[in-house]
Order: sequence, then structure tokens, then C-alpha cells
Amino acid sequence: MPMNSTKQLSPRAKARWVGIFEILAGTFTTNGQITIMNKVVVTGNAAATATNILDHELLFRFGFAFCLLGAAFHMAWALLFYELYKPVSRTVALLGLLTMTIGCAVLALGALFYISPLLVLTAGPSLTALTPDQLHALAYAFIKLNTANNNINLVFFGLWCALSGYLIARSNFLPRILDGIGWMLYIAPPLGNYLFPVIAVFCGLAELPLPWFFIFGFKAERWKEYAQGVTTSNAAERL
Repeated sequence: MPMNSTKQLSPRAKARWVGIFEILAGTFTTNGQITIMNKVVVTGNAAATATNILDHELLFRFGFAFCLLGAAFHMAWALLFYELYKPVSRTVALLGLLTMTIGCAVLALGALFYISPLLVLTAGPSLTALTPDQLHALAYAFIKLNTANNNINLVFFGLWCALSGYLIARSNFLPRILDGIGWMLYIAPPLGNYLFPVIAVFCGLAELPLPWFFIFGFKAERWKEYAQGVTTSNAAERL
């Protein structure tokens, strides 16, 4: 969504789109990276995984498309969130936008790793020098790269949660909600994987109410008062 288009939206409309894009981003990314991937990957078995990918090729391609769409929806969500919360702290809001931009770039790179196993397994004559076992191992290696890439993205997403949670807590535009920062533990993937059930529960409880509040509970009048107060303060400082 272009920056000039977002400026034409009212604060309430921006908030509703934030909630909608948050739902879409979570839905597409989760279905692509978790639901579909778990249907085809057999942990530790490259041959069985390769067979599943080829047997469910269309589903796997949908997973790739879902990952790309998830990255796009995340970016739109971050852009609109920045527009809403820059009156609270332009520096923190800009840092959040930069963080999510990097995270979306990581997601897009992950989509390349995601589709690579299928490209390897259907390469045909171009990879005839490799034995079937080697092809399976190479495809499985790309899947492991995709997993590592997701862990990196979770670190950036965790930082985004911390920054957005700070902005939400500091403002009165929404009921104050503690946003999850547990995803940042994936800076050490073994620790993150070990604590995943706890992280998922606590961060899920923090994140799930947000779309509802953005769509139905955003305090547009409070936002206008806050933005006007910031504008007046900045004008007074220039005098």
C-alpha cells in the first residue's frame, strides 16, 4: 500500500485495516509455514519428505504463495501501524517499521527456500549428475534453511512486538495490552524451540485480541487529540 494512499485514510479506517492485515498476515503465514509444511515434511527422513512434496505438489505451491502473501500483508500492517502511532513516538514507530521491513525481507527470502525443494525435485535433466538420494538430501537441506530463516524472522517479529507493545501501552488509542516478546528468544533457536509451547501461549494471548481492538475498539477521537497535542507542542517549540 503506497504511503500517499495511507495518508488519505481516516485514523479509524487505518486502524481497521491494521486489524484486517494482521489477521491476513497471521493466517497466510501460519498456513504456509506450519500447516502445509507439516503435512509434507517427515523429520529426519529426506526420502519420505521428497515423496510427500511430489505427491502434494499443488498444495506445496500454495504454501509458497501463502508465504509471499504473508510477507506482503505483514508489510502493509507495519506501514499502517507506523502511520497510526508516529504521534506517540516517531522514533520508536520508525524503528518498528524498519524492524518489520527487515522481517518481511527475511520472510520473502524464506519463500525462496520454501519453493527450492520442489524446484530441485522436478529439475529433470539439469540435475542428472546427482543420485536420487543426493537430490532428496539437497531438497531436505533447503527445508532446513527455511526453518532457520523462520527462526531469524521470529527474532525480528519479537522486536516488533516489543516496540508496538510499548507504543500501545504509552497511548490511549486502544486498551493497554502487553504484547509478546518471547519470539525474540529465537535468537538462540534451541532455547526458543524448547520454550515454544510457553512462548506460543503467552504471545498468543497477547496478540489475539489486537485485531478485534483495532477493528472495533480504536479510539479515533483520542488519536486526534493526541496528534493535535503533538502538533501544537512542536509548533510552540519552533517559536
